[in-house]
Amino acid sequence: MPGTLYVVATPLGHLEDVTLRAIRVLGEVALVACEDTRRTATLLRAHGVKTATTSYFEHNERFKGVEILEALRAGRDVALVSDAGTPGISDPGYRLVRDARAEGIPVVPVPGASAATAALSVSGLPTDRFLFVGFLPAKAGARRQALAALAAQTPTLVFFESPVRVVESLADMVAALGDRDAFLCREATKAHEEYVRASLSALREQLAARGSVKGEIVLVVAGAPEPAPTSEDPVALYRRLAGEGRTRREAVKEAARQVGRPAREIYALVQAADEKQTE
Repeated sequence: MPGTLYVVATPLGHLEDVTLRAIRVLGEVALVACEDTRRTATLLRAHGVKTATTSYFEHNERFKGVEILEALRAGRDVALVSDAGTPGISDPGYRLVRDARAEGIPVVPVPGASAATAALSVSGLPTDRFLFVGFLPAKAGARRQALAALAAQTPTLVFFESPVRVVESLADMVAALGDRDAFLCREATKAHEEYVRASLSALREQLAARGSVKGEIVLVVAGAPEPAPTSEDPVALYRRLAGEGRTRREAVKEAARQVGRPAREIYALVQAADEKQTE
């Protein structure tokens, strides 16, 4: 039988932000695969864990992934961790998970800290629907193009950003998205943690005034406002949408969204109109 690959969330900064299960699993597996063995060693020592570690990061994932899969095939359990938070979120961990699943190797999550949800939870912006964007492109042109594609998205947007690019990215966000409400989460749970709610332009001004910015950053940005309900006849709107190739269900849902009425009401109106046509 192959071993199990455990995907283990670790603290963002504060070493106490780790689950009891995570500590147990890290102590029981044969090997811990981590981005930076020195950083993970600090966590393991703090909780009395003596499991062997091996590095697994963006630039060695090809050959290290092969070694880890060999260990799993041989029946050894392996824990995958990142430097902070949940593995596989904007790091190469997902490739190891993909390859393990392709071979039928069990993959089990050990959930815990996540920078995206930690920032979102204290942002004060809507949390019922959000879109995790991750890191924007480093080059200005590609970054602006990516932001333009997000301009109409109504869910709250969650970005990771580098401290060396954050001022430029905030300026690009203002240009592409408008001066929306936003939230800065910097160095979450660490000694110099910072949380600021302000407009995108105000955040840019604050950070630009510092000269240099340090630390890990999450930006939470308000989504685009919901479009105002249309005054178009619901049945005519449904038929137009269906004529564009949407299924009956899709056309009903979209018509309901656009007129601001429940889908069941639109469905009933369409049924009644169809029955009247057949009389």
